[in-house]
Amino acid sequence: MVKNWREVRHLATPMQRLRVDGTGVLADLPDREQPTARLRFVDGDALFINWVWDHQRDSPRMTMIDRQHVAPALDELARALPTPLPGESGEEALRRALTGVLLDAEREQRLAETLTASLIPEWLALELNALETAGRRPHLRIQLSPSTAHLPWELMSTSGGERGIDMVDASVLLPASLRNDPAREVRSWDAQSPVQAILDPVVPGFAAASELGSVLGPIASDSPLVEMVRRLGDRVRPTVDAPEELFRRTDARREWLADADAGRLLYVGHVTASTHALDAQMHLSDAAGAPGHAAPLGIHRPYSAADIALGADGLAPLRSPSRVALIACDSGSDMRFAEPTGLVAAFVHRGAEYVTATRWTLPTEAGLRRFAPVLGDRAEGMLAEAIVAVDAAHESADPVSALGAWQREKRRLWTSTGDPRHSPVIWGTLATAWAPVPPPVS
Repeated sequence: MVKNWREVRHLATPMQRLRVDGTGVLADLPDREQPTARLRFVDGDALFINWVWDHQRDSPRMTMIDRQHVAPALDELARALPTPLPGESGEEALRRALTGVLLDAEREQRLAETLTASLIPEWLALELNALETAGRRPHLRIQLSPSTAHLPWELMSTSGGERGIDMVDASVLLPASLRNDPAREVRSWDAQSPVQAILDPVVPGFAAASELGSVLGPIASDSPLVEMVRRLGDRVRPTVDAPEELFRRTDARREWLADADAGRLLYVGHVTASTHALDAQMHLSDAAGAPGHAAPLGIHRPYSAADIALGADGLAPLRSPSRVALIACDSGSDMRFAEPTGLVAAFVHRGAEYVTATRWTLPTEAGLRRFAPVLGDRAEGMLAEAIVAVDAAHESADPVSALGAWQREKRRLWTSTGDPRHSPVIWGTLATAWAPVPPPVS
């Protein structure tokens, strides 16, 4: 039996008796505004879930779900993802995930149903159903907790093959203390502003086939990535004679970010997490002598979230571009920590309005070819397609809805064909944090 939020009797049962039918969400709803809610998951003995609609700020909702009800579903999700489990190497995690649930359409559908039945509160489901019946597509700004940090709302099952991405626009909600900091200066967006492109930079001391080696591999002249760079024209930084010259550069250092004065950053490379969020690290082409807080890795010093947010001796805090794309493993891991102050938060703190990052380890095409037998050579182009889609979304007026539109098309292809080329192992990991200009302090 399919469990989804259009059949709410199958959803997570709250600890208190429900006395609403969901239609209350329609009261005082402006005609021309997208219904928007801030939805928060909070860890405790139970999983606490609260949300408030922008048009009903005096009527916050809250419910809670027994931890024993949600833990098995979250454990099943963790076993499906390519992010290493405790005691597991990166290679072991890829081998497990790429021969598992996320590349098998029937098993992935069952996982989506399990997550939905365990983690969608009945009250919220009724409200979403009421909005859908009224022809209104809501925007859910979602702040996950450490235990739910990997949860892909876009994949939650709604009815048959449809998923959460078909019903709502979803974005990452960072803590209010960060996004509403009155000292935060949000960079304004200009569609003609420069684009800082750091595409698969060479990390000193690491060969192309090593742990921090090439993400993209050799780039052919007819690659969609080359065409993407060509479309950016003279806006791209650094200035190059040919698009191919932007890939695998050895001079992509942290000074590039400080000096570019760009409106956008497009980073494709490596990110590694640590024991605390501020030590999340981007790997550029910096040598060990570069200023920063992160400990060197041989002849290379990573660029940490602390460096971006706080600066270091000889390094000023970054003035962030308005829009930032971090297409790298676990680049959006902020919410796994009690203090969610990773790379996404660091860029937002320093002025970014939109930051797109990944919830879990992002397989490269080489990894897909090696560890996913159902794909083999058909893996070519899967990661490149996602990069091009994120770039296009960040060129649009609304990156959240633009990326969501691409994800909906990938969902349609995945559930209608079962072709592993459309597996959510890549498109399901992408999520965008939105942090507009803080409200004025009265």
